[in-house]
Amino acid sequence: MSETNGQPIVVDMKNIVKRFGTVEALRGIDFEVRQGEVHALMGDNGAGKSTLIKVLTGMYPPTGGEIYLDGRRVHIQSPADARALGIETVYQDLALIPLMSIWRNFFLGRELFTSFGPVKWLHRKEMREQCRESLRDIGIEIRSAEEKVGKLSGGERQSIAIGRAIHFGAKLLILDEPTSALSVAETSKVLTYIENAKASGLPVIFITHNVNHIYQVSDSYTIIRQGHKVGTYQRGELSQKDIADLITGARES
Repeated sequence: MSETNGQPIVVDMKNIVKRFGTVEALRGIDFEVRQGEVHALMGDNGAGKSTLIKVLTGMYPPTGGEIYLDGRRVHIQSPADARALGIETVYQDLALIPLMSIWRNFFLGRELFTSFGPVKWLHRKEMREQCRESLRDIGIEIRSAEEKVGKLSGGERQSIAIGRAIHFGAKLLILDEPTSALSVAETSKVLTYIENAKASGLPVIFITHNVNHIYQVSDSYTIIRQGHKVGTYQRGELSQKDIADLITGARES
């Protein structure tokens, strides 16, 4: 396992290329994420950041390049492959079912049960307790595990999705614009959940347009523009204006 600044590199994407016909969406991008850091991935609309993440999570096969996880080369051909490797992604739509309870969403597709022939007996009490305890471990208190997700605020829904990823042993947590369309108070909560995930040792890729949020929680950030990597920078290395200018192209790296 490689190390940078004393921290082991968890994800190492080398020379990633992605073409769609004659369009080259990613042009030889290198991207690293270290253990226990929040690494922001930034770029304007169409810059290539979503394409890079879709390559990492198995939604798009790369045209070229290599991906290493914990120093071992991996071939991620589907989202199921990514999840099996411990890569959990929380998208903007969250993949939560509003009419289901918090605990049912928490264990969706991973229910605890005992089989009696063709009959499955769900361990409802155990799942409710595990759900509540896992959320509490990262600083999230819920009113009741039986509450319907549809009644929760946007920030509370984010907390369920983040807590679920941590509970099921994620090695890497990817958050896709988690603070978009949230109030100031809700955004503050979500940023706290991100810091708590980092404190647990979990590396986080934080995809966002908000430079201020990067300054609050990110240890490092990579900027992509027009399919090229502009650069990777450490916290405090650039001003917020510098970052914005690099994203838009008003300043070169």
